Amino acid sequence: RNAERCHILPGITSNKPRKTSTVEIQTGKFSITSLPVHLAVSPAAERLRYILGDDEETMPTPTLFTEMDTLQHEGDELEWRESARWVKFEEKVEEGGERWSKPHVSTLSLHSLFELRTCLQTGTVLLDLEGYSLPQIVDDIIERQIEEGLIGPELRDKISFVLLRKHRHQTKKPIHRSFADLGKSGSGGSECSIFKTVPVSPSIPTHIVHNSRSMNDIAESPSTDQLKNKFMKKIPRDAEASNVLVGEVDFLEKPFVAFVRLSQAATLGGLTEVPVPTRFLFVLLGPLGKAKSYNEIGRAIATLMVDDLFSDVAYKARDREDLIAGIDEFLDEVIVLPPGEWDPKIRIEPPKKIPSADNRKSVFSLNELGQMNGTAGGRGPVSEDEVMPAPHELGEELAYTGRFCGGLVLDIKRKLPWYPSDFYEGFHIQSISAVLFIYLGCITNAITFGGLLGDATDNYQGVMESFLGTALAGTVFCLFSGQPLIILSSTGPILIFEKLLYEFSKNNGIDYMELRLWIGMHSCVQCIFLVATDASYIIKYMTRFTEEGFSSLISFIFISDAIKKMVGAFKYYPINIDFKPDYVTAYKCECLAPDPSKFILGWTTPALNVTALDWTQLSKKECVKYGGSLVGKSCKYVPDLALMSFILFFGTYTMTVTLKKFKFSRYFPTKLRKLISDFSIFMSIMTFVGLDMLIGLQTPKLIVPTDFKPTRAGRGWFVMPFGKNPWWVYVASSVPALLVTILIFMDQQISAVIVNRKENKLKKGCGYHLDLLWVGVLMVACSFMGLPWYVAATVISIAHIDSLKMESESSAPGEQPQFLGVREQRLTGILVFVLTGVSIFLFIPMPVLYGVFLYMGVASLGGIQFWDRIKLIMMPAKHQPDFSYLRHVPLRRVHLFTLVQIVCLAVLWILKSTFLAIIFPVMV
Repeated sequence: RNAERCHILPGITSNKPRKTSTVEIQTGKFSITSLPVHLAVSPAAERLRYILGDDEETMPTPTLFTEMDTLQHEGDELEWRESARWVKFEEKVEEGGERWSKPHVSTLSLHSLFELRTCLQTGTVLLDLEGYSLPQIVDDIIERQIEEGLIGPELRDKISFVLLRKHRHQTKKPIHRSFADLGKSGSGGSECSIFKTVPVSPSIPTHIVHNSRSMNDIAESPSTDQLKNKFMKKIPRDAEASNVLVGEVDFLEKPFVAFVRLSQAATLGGLTEVPVPTRFLFVLLGPLGKAKSYNEIGRAIATLMVDDLFSDVAYKARDREDLIAGIDEFLDEVIVLPPGEWDPKIRIEPPKKIPSADNRKSVFSLNELGQMNGTAGGRGPVSEDEVMPAPHELGEELAYTGRFCGGLVLDIKRKLPWYPSDFYEGFHIQSISAVLFIYLGCITNAITFGGLLGDATDNYQGVMESFLGTALAGTVFCLFSGQPLIILSSTGPILIFEKLLYEFSKNNGIDYMELRLWIGMHSCVQCIFLVATDASYIIKYMTRFTEEGFSSLISFIFISDAIKKMVGAFKYYPINIDFKPDYVTAYKCECLAPDPSKFILGWTTPALNVTALDWTQLSKKECVKYGGSLVGKSCKYVPDLALMSFILFFGTYTMTVTLKKFKFSRYFPTKLRKLISDFSIFMSIMTFVGLDMLIGLQTPKLIVPTDFKPTRAGRGWFVMPFGKNPWWVYVASSVPALLVTILIFMDQQISAVIVNRKENKLKKGCGYHLDLLWVGVLMVACSFMGLPWYVAATVISIAHIDSLKMESESSAPGEQPQFLGVREQRLTGILVFVLTGVSIFLFIPMPVLYGVFLYMGVASLGGIQFWDRIKLIMMPAKHQPDFSYLRHVPLRRVHLFTLVQIVCLAVLWILKSTFLAIIFPVMV
């Protein structure tokens, strides 16, 4: 009784060690013995090892779509009605029959698995049957049963009649449809009706079997409804079907069981809901009174058929015993839910991330002799990188060749075959959203750093130079670099270096632009030397500890800068905190005329008689211009602008975050949700730009120079290398150039490592040497034109990758879309920088762009383990997520590791905030 009530979760691997004692389970006619795996392999596992262990060169088995049909009585007619289906998870036809249930994890009774095992032991098993039509397959099954003495010849016609009844599938859409379904064409057909279980025993009178109707009532070819079924989108193209037929009849005294595997998958007419060729067929007909038991056995075999391991066994089984071994191994992996502690009516939601079956399959490889469910000590194999940061694996991209320019040559050979696809693969609607998002980030960066450079260098470099340099360097880099997903930008340490260099030049009477040109040339030569000697291979010693510290620092800089700029708006437009509504009449601002006795002789002109002016009617600018003074409590306050700026800033950020998560919402069809998510940044910006225009307040706007000329009057677009500085400056400039080279090397390569990390599933390879070469060459070009220097921008590059992530389009019902990789191409980067170069007449409020900055910083923290561990410090143990490293590392050790990382991050933050920022890369 307990076995019947007990339910199990199929296909979930236990991480606990198996006991050394031998456990024997007995029920009915069979017993299962579980041997101690870490001492010896069980007979079932040994058998599966030889079935699955030699398949390294064979093609992977197709995905199985499983459909279960139950025998129903409709008046005097019999028919098979679809009751459930599986791709990965189970979907049932609800009792009302008008809809499918939500996909859920199949929960099976333990007893049904034992009975299934008995059915396969005692029934007919036909492997690699040559079958092309259902009548022929049914005849072969019945013939084999008669030969084996399982049924008498007199039952041939009755069984054949039952098995060849027509199949009614659940394809019709309900009359009342939700708004989300509007726009979807229905695939309903006349073959579908409301599913009702009629409790009438399916008796088969002789006159029905021998009447004028054909014994074969099933359609020989797929119907129009099957061909138009939208559910095909959820099934992979190479999928095959397994059909489960269960029912009770009154002419059998013992169950009629058959398991069939066809040698070639065949489309068996109207047998399956979708036009997918059938490979497997399981038939169970039994005496009256056990319909529920038959149904549970059918669900058990259907669940087994979609289990990754058992489906491999089913495809490669050589005999009945191989199938039995597959069931034994399945039983060995299941987890039992006690009946008194769990309600079997509850449908378990599919997990967000489905565990891979590779770990279960690997133990059966002939080359693997490891433990089945973890080691004897109770711990499964855990990679070092999973527990604590480990050095990067040394791939061919970072291999030390020992040859002159060896790494560079390999980078070019690696990237050249992909060059055409780097352009045509960019033509996708997702690329448009990525371009809009990254473009706004780049122009915000260009404006910000351009303004700061103008202040630091007395306008030798300003906003115009920043825009032009960003466009030039970025476009060339995206065209020819090894990793075009990297976005170039100015960085904080380079800004500090420029400021110190300008002050040094000014104090020592040296021409700043010429000195900067020679530093750029020396740095380029040093970068080329590093490329030629394969120096980038030292990046393999960069652990995740360093990566996380670096990327966290850059993310925090973005967040803090956005907040600081927003706080600056409150300083520029202060709010009157002493405002009292009752004294509103006292809030005014008047222009008072200056004292006539203080007028300077000759100040007045015939055109302007100061004494005749109506000072109360002058504007604020005119009042100050003519020497008047502003008096009143409201002169300094513009509260509307500060509040409006905050609304634009925080509104843009929150709306972007909300819309970005919209693809996981329950509303609207999948494609529309994904479209909203992809264009979340653009929609948020347009919304709040529109709000700003509607309100009409004079909020600070993005100021883009419209005249194409250098910011500083008197300097040209090209810097001459000789004539303004002593000869020794040209040689001595190699010393500060060494600092710049270290800065660029570390900044560029660490950002490249973060972009190229294996979690992003990049398939076209990377080019560390090629990237560094182009950064060095662009330094010289920018130095000659007096433009800022550019290097990989970590946060914007991560945002670029996030905006180009691809997910599987056809996912099984209940299955989360799988991350497939990144849309690797050069088009988005090129378009971003071309648009940056032609950016004029922009009227975007600056608070909106600060909101984009804040979103970039927060979003880039999402995939950093360091940030997850910081949050763990504030969580009680019972509320902590189930991270893999928490299973294997003591919590106090994790906190200590995090604390060390926080201290290092604080040191870097302090460094970058002072004049010592130029040694920032050395500290990294």
